[in-house]
Amino acid sequence: MFENLNYALVQLAHNFGAAAVVGFPVLALYVLGQATSAHRKFAWIVGLSWAVQALSGAGFGAVSYYYYQVFPDLHGVAFAALLIKILCAVGGIFITAKYIRESTAWTSKQRRDAWRLLSLLGVTALTAAAFLRWYA
Repeated sequence: MFENLNYALVQLAHNFGAAAVVGFPVLALYVLGQATSAHRKFAWIVGLSWAVQALSGAGFGAVSYYYYQVFPDLHGVAFAALLIKILCAVGGIFITAKYIRESTAWTSKQRRDAWRLLSLLGVTALTAAAFLRWYA
């Protein structure tokens, strides 16, 4: 019973993180003409959401290890999908940190490109999640 509850709680955090890493960059692209301060807030949310993705992803492994004393056996497509998700999270955290620190000096094209890249990373991670789920 507690095993399933723990998995469900980790999945809950992971799902909300996934929604945010896809939704906020897309939303930022639509409101790009507005104040930079709103985009910096979005960048904070996206960066924290990527951190939630990374921590909750590790949480799946931690729950498995706690209950079974082994990590999930991932290979082939599932392992590749996990690596893609990890790279997306690292990239998302890096880009949002850079955005928060430096975007006030960027051109509008550079800011738009950052949000496009963040959108692409979010969609890529979400796509990889489907493969990870069904090939694991």
